[in-house]
Amino acid sequence: MAMGFWADRKAKKAFKSALSDYEYQHAKWAGDIEIFNKIKAAFESAIKGEDAVSNLAVQKPGEIVIWSGRGQFHEAGRTPGQYVGGSQGLSIPIVAGIRYRVGAMRGTFVPGDAIQAYKEVGDVVLSTDRIMFNGMYNTKEWAFAKWNGAATSEDESDYIFNVSNRQKTSGILFDVSVGREFNRFLAQAIDAAENGLESVITTVDKVLQDLAGDEPVKPELVLPSAIAAPPVTPA
Repeated sequence: MAMGFWADRKAKKAFKSALSDYEYQHAKWAGDIEIFNKIKAAFESAIKGEDAVSNLAVQKPGEIVIWSGRGQFHEAGRTPGQYVGGSQGLSIPIVAGIRYRVGAMRGTFVPGDAIQAYKEVGDVVLSTDRIMFNGMYNTKEWAFAKWNGAATSEDESDYIFNVSNRQKTSGILFDVSVGREFNRFLAQAIDAAENGLESVITTVDKVLQDLAGDEPVKPELVLPSAIAAPPVTPA
């Protein structure tokens, strides 16, 4: 009896952990389905020559907006540098108890660490041609025609974009839920820039078909004490 109790308790604990993981994975799965349905609707509008979302961006001829959201702009910078070493010079008395030191620094100046300096929050607009950031003090664009690549954090919230017409790297930080959606829209926008708008519809239909067959399976609680022992066959 005691062994059955502890076995059941262990099984319940394992089930609770498995159920929590299932709920997390199922929410991501359902979220991706919602995102890709939004992508499909956005590009169906783009094929008709219509913006998917309202925006205040100044668009180029033939450019269509497919997504917009809020994000924080950042760009490459450095922390303050410092001299490593001592100093030398003369100490000159001025009045009683006060001296003035004159001389020069000696040693090596070490530049600060390279960082991404986070700045203001503003509107992010994704179009068929580029990514745009519009803030009160900063405006930037990253054109796909000059695209060299991009990188994102593991949780898909923070992005760095590399373009050939700019030496400094820069990017945008999103809330996690927004970043995940942006990531998927961005991938399809780049595909559309390379292969045409219609190619996105084909890709998204395939993704939705695959997602439909990949729904996470909800775990079941099976208690060891409920498993009947096999009957004993008489000799």
